[in-house]
Amino acid sequence: MTHVFHRHLRQTYPVAASARGITIRDAEGRDYLDASGGAAVSCLGHGHPDVIAAMHAQIDQLAYAHTSFFTSDVAEQLADHLVGSAPAGMDHVYFVSGGSEAVEAALKMARQYFVEIGQPQRTQFIARRQSYHGNTLGALAVGGNEWRRAPFAPILVPATHVAPCYPYREQRADETPEAYGLRLAAELEDAILAQGADRVIAFVAETVGGATAGVLVAVPGYFKAVREVCDRYGVLLILDEVMCGMGRTGTLHACEQEGVVPDLITVAKGLGGGYQPIGAVLAQGKIVDAMSQGSGFFQHGHTYLGHPVACAAALAVQQVIVRDGLLAQVRARGDTLAQLLHTAFDAHPHVGDIRGRGLFWGVELVQSRDDKTPFDPARRLHAVIKRAAMAEGLLVYPMGGTVDGRHGDHVLLAPPYISSEAELAQIVQRLGHAIDSAIAATAA
Repeated sequence: MTHVFHRHLRQTYPVAASARGITIRDAEGRDYLDASGGAAVSCLGHGHPDVIAAMHAQIDQLAYAHTSFFTSDVAEQLADHLVGSAPAGMDHVYFVSGGSEAVEAALKMARQYFVEIGQPQRTQFIARRQSYHGNTLGALAVGGNEWRRAPFAPILVPATHVAPCYPYREQRADETPEAYGLRLAAELEDAILAQGADRVIAFVAETVGGATAGVLVAVPGYFKAVREVCDRYGVLLILDEVMCGMGRTGTLHACEQEGVVPDLITVAKGLGGGYQPIGAVLAQGKIVDAMSQGSGFFQHGHTYLGHPVACAAALAVQQVIVRDGLLAQVRARGDTLAQLLHTAFDAHPHVGDIRGRGLFWGVELVQSRDDKTPFDPARRLHAVIKRAAMAEGLLVYPMGGTVDGRHGDHVLLAPPYISSEAELAQIVQRLGHAIDSAIAATAA
């Protein structure tokens, strides 16, 4: 009998007892390779001594001080560090406790910005279908995953959703990747005009699609075209890098590889690496200046924002990434992982697509490769794969509803940046066994 309100109420969970490197051990003594970093969180793996030492030192000095009274040295240091490596023009950081809070704060920043500059008629957000931006009500409203939205739809603010950049399923045979990207940008422009060019606050997008779509990497030129459309109508561009940012794709910010600078970026998971709950919004100076010169404050806040111990953990994580050259390692290990995945699955009859960047990869599963038909949702293949992987001593991040919120299955991989080539090979081998056993089990 458990008194914990678990997210799945009919499931019995093993007890995580200890963890080191990329391995978690349960209370029964069974080891699991953490091939997804939890939910793309544990970028440095578990038990990193430098991060633990920084947290201990901060607790000894100052564990908590409310930000309505104080700032802290460690919050200032972390903000300086993040601004020093941020895209051009981003000169302030707003700290929160996680990804959903970061998105919620970014939406409110964007709205307040237009109120401050005398455009209060801007009330609409545009995002993409099959996107995931968090589970708070504002983040859920802009998110495009219908399964998550459905129970709460009556209490969500309206938002418009356009097509995701999903070349495996939605790029036409007669168009180049570049032409496909331009078509999507034109759809965004049409949506802005349909709402009223002076009524849209922002376009919200994951730079690399994450949990609900299985690592959607944009085609070349897509985000540049999107940035141009937003600029044409004075619409802000909010990039959600909660899952794909902070080095996950091989550069600190995923948008670096797209050649665009957004107005707001949300980050979280890889920011603190799971050592403490922390997220942040990186904001362009014009947004902060509008509030500073107008009302003088941001009408928002949380009790634990800028928490000193969380900031200390995040600062240590980011310093280790720089000191140990882990961005270059993510790129190199990402090439290794890509090769391993293609070798294992290119000829697999039920693997339709392998896509990713850095140490962020998705494997989409299909009933038929010829016509990309997904498996029957009733088989719940993704859930069976998760159980089969755990039986193999492997933690991966499968999800259903890849295609439209109901149909389709994928497996997301996001191993820690410290993973060795041998560990990556074990991950792919075990994943292959899990996929095959799950497909066989659900076919019966």
